[in-house]
Amino acid sequence: MTDGSSSSFFPDFGLLLYLEELNKEELNKFKSFLKNETVEPRSCQIPWVEVKKAKREDLANLMKKYYPGEQAWDVALKIFGKMNLKDLCERATAEINWTARTMVTEGARTQEEQDDQEAVQSDGTEYRIQIKEKFRIMWDKKCLFGGPEDFHPGIAQEDRELLEHLFDVDVKTGEQPQTVVLQGAAGVGKTSLVRKAIVDWAEGNLYQQKFSYVFYLNAREINQLRERSFVQMISKDWPSTEGPIERIMTQPSSLLFIIDSFDELNFAFEEPDFVLCEDWTQVHPVSFLMSSLLRKVMLPESFLLVTTRLTACKKLKPLLKNQHSVELLGMSKDARKEYIYQFFEDKKRASQVFSSLRSNEMLFSMCKVPLVCWAICTCLEQQIEMGGDVSLTCKTTTALFTRYISSLFPPVDGNCPSLPNQTQLKSLCHLAAKGVWTMTSVFYREDLRKHGLTKSDVSIFLDMNILQKDTEYENCYVFTHLHVQEFLAAMFYMLRDNWETRNNLFDSFEDLKLLLESKSSKDPHLMQMKCFLFGLLNEDLLKQLETTLKCRLSLEIKGKILQWLEILGNIKCFPAELEFLELFLCLYETQDEAFISQAMRSFQKVVIDVCGKVHLLVSSFCLKHCQCLQTIKLSVTVVFEKMLNSSPPAEMWQKDDGSIIHCWQDLCSVLHTNEHLRELDLCHSNLDELAMKTFYQELRHPNCKLQRLLMRFLSFPGGCQDIASSLTHNQNLMHLDLKGSDIGDDGVKSLCEALKHPECKLQNLSLESCDLTTLCCLNISKALIRSQSLRFLNLSTNHLLDDGVKLLCEALGHPKCHLERLSLESCGLTVAGCEDLSLALISNKRLTHLCLADNILGDDGVKLVNDALKHPQCKLQSLVLRRCHFTSLSSEHLSSALLCNKSLIHLDLGSNWIQDDGIKLLCDAFRHPSCNLQDLELMGCVLTSMCCLDLASAILNNSHLQNLDLGHNDLRDDGVKILCEALGHPNCNIQRLGLEYCGLTSLCCQDLSYTLRSNQNLIKINLKQNTLGYEGMMKLCEVLKSPECKLKVLGVCKEAFDEEAQKLLEAVRISNSHLIIKRDYNDDDEDGSWWRCP
Repeated sequence: MTDGSSSSFFPDFGLLLYLEELNKEELNKFKSFLKNETVEPRSCQIPWVEVKKAKREDLANLMKKYYPGEQAWDVALKIFGKMNLKDLCERATAEINWTARTMVTEGARTQEEQDDQEAVQSDGTEYRIQIKEKFRIMWDKKCLFGGPEDFHPGIAQEDRELLEHLFDVDVKTGEQPQTVVLQGAAGVGKTSLVRKAIVDWAEGNLYQQKFSYVFYLNAREINQLRERSFVQMISKDWPSTEGPIERIMTQPSSLLFIIDSFDELNFAFEEPDFVLCEDWTQVHPVSFLMSSLLRKVMLPESFLLVTTRLTACKKLKPLLKNQHSVELLGMSKDARKEYIYQFFEDKKRASQVFSSLRSNEMLFSMCKVPLVCWAICTCLEQQIEMGGDVSLTCKTTTALFTRYISSLFPPVDGNCPSLPNQTQLKSLCHLAAKGVWTMTSVFYREDLRKHGLTKSDVSIFLDMNILQKDTEYENCYVFTHLHVQEFLAAMFYMLRDNWETRNNLFDSFEDLKLLLESKSSKDPHLMQMKCFLFGLLNEDLLKQLETTLKCRLSLEIKGKILQWLEILGNIKCFPAELEFLELFLCLYETQDEAFISQAMRSFQKVVIDVCGKVHLLVSSFCLKHCQCLQTIKLSVTVVFEKMLNSSPPAEMWQKDDGSIIHCWQDLCSVLHTNEHLRELDLCHSNLDELAMKTFYQELRHPNCKLQRLLMRFLSFPGGCQDIASSLTHNQNLMHLDLKGSDIGDDGVKSLCEALKHPECKLQNLSLESCDLTTLCCLNISKALIRSQSLRFLNLSTNHLLDDGVKLLCEALGHPKCHLERLSLESCGLTVAGCEDLSLALISNKRLTHLCLADNILGDDGVKLVNDALKHPQCKLQSLVLRRCHFTSLSSEHLSSALLCNKSLIHLDLGSNWIQDDGIKLLCDAFRHPSCNLQDLELMGCVLTSMCCLDLASAILNNSHLQNLDLGHNDLRDDGVKILCEALGHPNCNIQRLGLEYCGLTSLCCQDLSYTLRSNQNLIKINLKQNTLGYEGMMKLCEVLKSPECKLKVLGVCKEAFDEEAQKLLEAVRISNSHLIIKRDYNDDDEDGSWWRCP
């Protein structure tokens, strides 16, 4: 030990700090070793009585008393060694040695006071000077933007404010974030901002009260390191005059580590937690150190500021704990406009360029990145000077970048030695493609060599400003921007010679199918490359590139893409909204109408969620060329919000240069240009009055063949006169669904006028949840008498009440009423309205389906309905009495009605208090030969296993019964066992069986297996929310694999089972191609849900 070091360091609480790190068990062990410890020659043992009862502070004082000076520290280190506390030993030794080297003797000051004073006063002035010098060059405007010298936006004021508040305490949680992630697109300014942060800190303008030291770690430099300790990693900028850096590492809560460009780190970060390192002095692979720092294993009290591209967030997120994420959006719209107007001296040119870019939201969005904005402006300036059409170049991102890439190639003058040849270009594009796939944007000399790029090859691309060499970090190369890399990556697929042949060196990313099947939700980094690839299918752009680059590009890929789209269009499971939008984004880039028509000819249905101008632009363009579509499901949100909030909305349309209205008109024109289109779903759209008028105009077009129109949950700012007018103009329209829209009584009045018109051919009308009241019922009643076409009317979930239903019943009893199906679910109907309804059912010879669900009818109300059912003139086929608040007292009336009525085939009695006694009475009717019931729903009727004998008897004796739903009843295994005996009988004709949430376990699965094997009619069974377990599933799966089992749909939630049971189900799915296993089991039979899904 260094002379005097321990005596200088030890007094008062130096040792106490280390004793505080011992847990209770370790402290007792320390005392036990201390009991027998002596230091020669004259020291004596501390009395055990005092040691045993001493707390940590008392123990430190005792050691100071009995082992003065360095002796106490020697004893402590010796005991730490015996206890195998290696980390404590090493840290204490390092601190003692540091104190010995930096100690300045002051007679009146104790050693402890000196250490504390040094810790406070060591403000790192030399380190701050070093940091300012290092980053000084970063703020040269030419280095930052490479743009015009008279314009430099620098760090925006909002970004400066963002920096200041990154580590503020969260007002909601009261906690200060320890890890902040600054995320954003490539080139948006993340690196500039964090470098500004460290310079501001060094100058004393930022984080002075938060962090004593800030360290900057750049991915490009880290990638070139191998093994070292973390303290060595951060020592590169540490001046020797500051003293050992280890001193500040003992106070990690005052340290901020900036990890810049996480997305560029070449590490998998797959190390298990147990191999990570806590010790910042130990040498490890750099990947381990970075993983340990990010996961808060090393220096957990320190603060982190991590920058990353959005595409790498998925990789970063699992490493961090309680991170706070902030997205850097780049230049605002106003900043982009200012940039463009300052770039062009000629204001007329500036206006032309700005207008062209503004019309293409994708390009204008790219201009958020300063370097891209400058490159685009430079490219367009050159084109204007050559007399080119800027608006055509700005049509697509591919067109603009084709122009930009072409501008980087020197003009052909017969023989230009600096122009890259086909082989060099192919090697560069291969490098670009692999980089995009692996999210690699920084390449090292070895990467270039592996792709066949020699030093001279690289020099050509450096001279052309396609590649750039990093001036800060040796051996690093990047493409001038990510979009340049993505464009060249797309070119790689066009440079392929033969798509039919593959060699052993074939990389997975060379598989075109993988790229085509990629989705932005899973592989966002591939989307722009895919768009560029489709854009390069445009023959004009391809020829332009071939001429400029002096190379041969193949269109063989075009046929491959068409084959893939044909397969995609023919699959039964339609892609999601997002996938169609991605496809349209790609197809739009081609600007090839014939190709789009060919590409979409296999699609009969598209589902699109338009939530931005870009979506509207590409959807309107592509849908015009989808000539085989039969169904379009379209939700339009956000696009018209500003217009809805503006006053008047027409001004906003004009301010947008007409681009939105033009796109909307194009999209709506599909209604009359597509002769196959039969269904349009506009549900959940947010359209203003002008947009709606445009839509109605196309709906009324004589060539519009639309038959089904769904406008659920819409607002009608101009009222319902236009939609009503459309009903009389469009005689093809037979189905209109306005569920959840703000129709109201006034709107219904307009619709009823149309229904009365002889030219209106509407057959199905849904006004569910349209805020209707009794007031509208007189208009509806008159329309029902006058309409020759209306067959179905859904008035569910409206406040019609008994008085309103009374008015409707007057129409139902009229001989000219042609209505066949009526839903009055949840309309406030009570027993008072049932008498009128009963009379109407008797006199109406056409009404076949009636839904009265969710009305408080009670036993008395149900009796009145049953009286009508008994009448021979009643032609009702389907009756829904779910949640009508009746009890087993109604069973007798229902039973007698079933015996009298020859037409009723569907009966829903679900969610009523029928109980076992009531079912017994009903089963007397079910068993009778005159009962023609086919579908019986008894969900949630408070049944137990006691009623199963009666149900089994009904199943055996009723040859008509095909569908039986007993879900949400406490049948249990015993009850199902009884049912299974009947279900397995040859006389049983049950095809669909519902047993959801019936308290079943694995014990009933043998009986169910028997049923599935013996019943050749059973095709659907719902077993959800039962605890069947692995054993039960094993029994079921055995029979499900058997050819004797004819089941087509099994309702179970796979996720509810353990891993082994899930494997059994997966094996069944593979072996039995006819079986569908679904968690969202529902009966798609029309009779079972007609009133819900008209």
